[in-house]
Amino acid sequence: MFKKLFFKIVKRFRHSAAPGWIMLLIDIFLFVVAFIVAEAFASRTLAGLTFRTLLFKFIVTATVTVLFFLATKTYRNIIRHMGLNDIFRVLIVCAVPALGFMIFNYVNNQFHIISTDYLLSYRAVAMLYSMLAVLMLLARFTLLYIYNQYFKRSRPECNVVIYGAGAAGVIANNALKQDLHQEYRVVAFIDDDKTKVNQQLDGVPVMRSSDVLNQKFVDSKEVSQIIIAIPTIRLMHKQAITTRALDLGLTVKSVPHISKWMDGSFTSAQIQDIKIEDLLEREPIKIDNINVIREVLDKTVLVTGAAGSIGSEICRQLLQYKPKLVVMLDQAESPLYDLQFELRNNEPYKKYVDSMAFVIANVKDYSRMEEVFEQYRPNLVYHAAAYKHVPFMEENPYEAVYVNVFGSKNVADLAIKYGADKFVMVSTDKAVNPTNVMGATKRMAEIYIQSRSTDQTHFVTTRFGNVLGSNGSVIPLFKKQLAAGGPLTVTHKDIIRYFMTIPEACNLVLEAGAMGQGGDIFVFDMGKPVKIYDLAKKMIQLSGAKGIEIKEIGLRPGEKLYEELLATKENNIPTYHPKILRAEVRRYKLEDIDREYGELQDILYTLDDRQIVAKMKSIVPEFISNNSIYCELDKKEDK
Repeated sequence: MFKKLFFKIVKRFRHSAAPGWIMLLIDIFLFVVAFIVAEAFASRTLAGLTFRTLLFKFIVTATVTVLFFLATKTYRNIIRHMGLNDIFRVLIVCAVPALGFMIFNYVNNQFHIISTDYLLSYRAVAMLYSMLAVLMLLARFTLLYIYNQYFKRSRPECNVVIYGAGAAGVIANNALKQDLHQEYRVVAFIDDDKTKVNQQLDGVPVMRSSDVLNQKFVDSKEVSQIIIAIPTIRLMHKQAITTRALDLGLTVKSVPHISKWMDGSFTSAQIQDIKIEDLLEREPIKIDNINVIREVLDKTVLVTGAAGSIGSEICRQLLQYKPKLVVMLDQAESPLYDLQFELRNNEPYKKYVDSMAFVIANVKDYSRMEEVFEQYRPNLVYHAAAYKHVPFMEENPYEAVYVNVFGSKNVADLAIKYGADKFVMVSTDKAVNPTNVMGATKRMAEIYIQSRSTDQTHFVTTRFGNVLGSNGSVIPLFKKQLAAGGPLTVTHKDIIRYFMTIPEACNLVLEAGAMGQGGDIFVFDMGKPVKIYDLAKKMIQLSGAKGIEIKEIGLRPGEKLYEELLATKENNIPTYHPKILRAEVRRYKLEDIDREYGELQDILYTLDDRQIVAKMKSIVPEFISNNSIYCELDKKEDK
């Protein structure tokens, strides 16, 4: 009957902490037992004591002890997560009252405050609290043992290696022991500190990386998972460990930084899966915040395309530099509403709510954009609005030119008309030697922007490659395909792309914008290019999925195997920031640009895609179509 009741209680609270009053009742019961035994042994027999004196001793001692229980809250400790601090608190809750009673006994012997018959003897005090400490610890260890044994039977087993034999490794090991759904067995710790190698941690050997991360060890120990428990590990080191582990067929997880632990405690649920973004990230880029603060502080800033991946992150970062007002403009209603809700309701942005304005408008509508400039008179303009999907723009050159070229022209012209200090345009590596309509429109926007700098308004262009997790990029696509069971589709096995994170890209946009003095095109150091096919393979490995295929579907219209940040006739010049280079690009005469773009605008009204693209090619001679219906136009020009 008792066993059945016990397991019912354990089952009831197996996923959460049992109510503290249960442990408090157990501790009080243990005190009663310890009191009776201690007084009996100290007094040789209870028969010689009157009920009144015994009751007085019990009430006083029990009151003091229970008050200490309540003050130290030892009964609130979660047994299954018990550690050294919890043991220490139990010892303290017994040692302090014992010391207090002994001191009172000594003072009473000197000054005869009350009769010694009503006090516990030195021997009784020592026995009582020594026994109480042992019983309390024994009760907790017994409950912990029963709890672990009860759930151990139904949990699947998993052999694990922990990389890092420091404090985080110990905490990760303890958290794994308490997992309710999986029986983890740590077979080895790995550490790069030679002084720790060949030592033991919780009975588990600490070994070198080379002795563990090899096929022989993994197979012999049946290791299926590695946990990187070095929260401050350098990215390059983390990536090397992850790559090696994936090659061995291991699942890779990591312990987050202590600042991300919920409520300061740590559980196995907080051990995170390594994501593909972790393998593509680089060491954080440092920017000169002083430059950006000087540029933005107490200024009115207009961000076009504010609801997009880049535009929204630019807005988030700008707000923290305390501008007077950030005007967030986009033609996409729902995404702009989502951004508004996020910024007005989440830290650290909601405290800047008075510095936010949200505007629905389309950059290709000159009259509406002029109304915005007239109302807000921005000092700075960050122009991120653009169509960017290559296949769509290949099929819709009219819209691509209207928005990317003439939309940019509208915003640039209005920036001059209303006296903006600086105009920063977000461009793309696809503008370099373009092979598609989208890239060519961005190059044409660059040409126009570069030619328009005045003494009043400085125009700056920033050019970079793909950003991780941006809308429509390859990683979200692969994640959807994985969730659907595959296959993952790549356009070509040899296609490569440059990647950087969205915050990193926006940091550099702000920094480049601050350093630009007019007519500049800045390109960013994108690091090493990544093969999309290899990216797909790693995502499959990280997911742990089996049998997922990678399907090659062929290059899309306008797509090329690799992107460039500089055209063949361009050179790069270093700036004071090692990740930002200034491109030396061909200069166009202002009168030529006005004539050519005027002719393009006339052609645009015909809605004839072939004529539109042909004119684009005459403006941007390096625009050579690839895998597109417009390749014929290049052949005609060759003839």
